[in-house]
Amino acid sequence: MNVPAARFQRIDDEAQARRCYPLMAQLRPQLGSEDAFAARWRRLAEGGYRLVALVQGECVLALAGYRVQENLVHGRFLYVDDLVTDADARRAGHGAWLLNRLKDEARLLGCEKLVLDTPLSNALGHRFYFRHGLLATALRFSGPTEL
Repeated sequence: MNVPAARFQRIDDEAQARRCYPLMAQLRPQLGSEDAFAARWRRLAEGGYRLVALVQGECVLALAGYRVQENLVHGRFLYVDDLVTDADARRAGHGAWLLNRLKDEARLLGCEKLVLDTPLSNALGHRFYFRHGLLATALRFSGPTEL
């Protein structure tokens, strides 16, 4: 049996985004449903959010959501909101392949750097990012708007 080669795919419409929901739910279970994800994807896409996938046949192996931003700290940068590889397909190099594509995309878009946040509890993710040349450069604080 021939297994189709994995390919990079930009997610440009809602049907494609909905096909990505099961994998995105592994990273973002708080989304709750495919409809909630699709609605949020539409709103984010209007603001410049882009979703890309590594697909093999009909299977979504890895996903990344990102946007171009600019601020005084980083200049123009590619911010990675979401980066996930299917739990059943990890350690096959899919995450590394997708991260390298994001770095290429950042260069093409004139970004000075790639930036992402990850929870302090994500020790395996930290190891992955360090192996791929990303360094921990900040500690982010967040809290509710009502004190």
